[in-house]
This record gives sequence, C-alpha cells and structure tokens, in this order.
Amino acid sequence: MKKETLQNIVYSPLHLWFKLHAILPMRILYILSDILYFPLYHIVHYRKKLVSENLRKAFPDKTDKELKQLEQKFYHHFCDYIVETIKLMHISDEEMRRRMKFEQVEIIDRLFAENRSIIILLGHFGNWEWVPSVTLWTHTPDVMFAQIYRPLKNKWFDRFFLKLRSRFGSVCIAKQDTLRAILQMKRSGKPSITGFMSDQTPSPTNIHHWARFLSQDSPVLTGFEKIARKTDFAVLYFDVEIVKRGYYKTTIREIALRPNELPEFEITDRYTAIMEKTILRNPWAWLWTHKRWKYKHEDFPGT
Repeated sequence: MKKETLQNIVYSPLHLWFKLHAILPMRILYILSDILYFPLYHIVHYRKKLVSENLRKAFPDKTDKELKQLEQKFYHHFCDYIVETIKLMHISDEEMRRRMKFEQVEIIDRLFAENRSIIILLGHFGNWEWVPSVTLWTHTPDVMFAQIYRPLKNKWFDRFFLKLRSRFGSVCIAKQDTLRAILQMKRSGKPSITGFMSDQTPSPTNIHHWARFLSQDSPVLTGFEKIARKTDFAVLYFDVEIVKRGYYKTTIREIALRPNELPEFEITDRYTAIMEKTILRNPWAWLWTHKRWKYKHEDFPGT
C-alpha cells in the first residue's frame, strides 16, 4: 500500500473530527481551546523546555514569575490558534471580515492602480493563517495573490494546510519555487501580491546578515530583499494587533516602495525592527515553539 493511501486512511477520522469542530460557533471552540490547554501544557509539555528557553533569552530582565505567566499565556493563545485555524474549514467571508480587519488597504489598491506588484512581510504572530483573508478587503480585480510556504514532511497535513491557506483565493508557492514563480508573475504584466513569513531562522547556507532581535544577535532571512531588488516590487508589512480574543487588526505599513534606492540589507533591518515592535506589544502571541537562536555569529565569519 502506498504511503499516501495509508495516510488518507489513517487521517480520515481526524479530518472528520476537524470538520465537525469547524461547524461549531467560535464561543464553543474557545471552550474547547481552554480544555485543550491543560493536557498540552501540563501533561504533554509540548516543546515546553524550548519555549521557556526562548522566552528567557528574549527577556533576560523578566523575573521567573513573569516568564512563567508569559509562557502560560502563550500556550493559551497557541490553543486558540489551533481552533481558529480549524474554523477556516467552515467560516463565512462576513465573519472573517469581522474577526480579521485590515487598515490602510488603500496602499495596496494605489500600488495596484500603478501596476506595481507587492511583497508582503509578516511573522508568526496572532493568527497568521487568517491573514490571507486580505483578499476580502482589496478592490482591484484580476490580481494574483500568493504566499510562500515550507512544505510539510507529512503529506496529508501538507495537503490539509494548503487547502486551508487557499481558502480566500491565494495561491501557495513552495519555498524552493519562489523565485521562478515570482518571475513568472512579473512577466505576466499583471500586478501581484506575495506574502513571506520572514521571521524564521535561515539555514546555515543562507545566513548572510545578522540583526539585534529580541535581545539576541540573530541571523535573519534576506531572500525576500534579494527578490524585491531583482523585481523592483514594493515591500509592505502586515502589522497584526490583538484586539481581543478571536479578533485581530492588521495595519498595512510601507517598508520600501523602491527597494533598489536603499542600501543593502536596509529592507531586512527595517522588517526586523518593526517585527520586534509587533511582538513586544503582546509577546505571548508570537510562535515561541521553534528553535530561534541555534547559531552563533562568531561561527559565521564574514556575515
């Protein structure tokens, strides 16, 4: 039996469980989120040691009590993220517009009117799976919306998330196909908008620049800047804020309208600085479960 077929059989009950939960109203899903928090945090200890280590590095001046409170708030929000993401299987456009609002959308529409394409930078903050709903807020027809993603090793979950992420009409582009796909969009002559999750740690072969980020000397992704310079796409930032539980506001901010007019790595540094400000507003809403600081600057001479 093929591995893909076996996965479909094994995960079919899980898919049914997701669909049943997705039809529930959000108030019920948040009750389930509160229930999920206890086993995830107190029994399974999902990546708890790593989260604690990341928080201590990022906030060296906080007391143990403050760090513990921040850690617990993060896991509560992470459970909310899970149920909110499942809800994408069964949520109306109207409800999504109420829960994920976008401000300064006229920046996007103005650039589209000038036939300019756009690179959007954001991070794993709030609920990034809801951000593609920006397509419900723009007013320019015949525009391609795309997002860059890292394919998951588990093919079933990879297909599941691809379907969720295309819920509002955007196209998912695998990381390894990024440049080719963006150049194809540029050659089409039509404006496009492509989202990059740019707060991840680069692989060792892709470490070319470092920045001070959350109290740490951190290697930062620079691929989006290289692409912006190659294509002359405008670079914007999605500044996500938590309004209240289950409600977000995203303010669209300019980072670089003419990338080639700026010094090398200036776009990357601007993004890193504004992403840090976003996190510091509500640090519990960032994704702390990844190994953020696994490389040391001294091990990468010349960068």
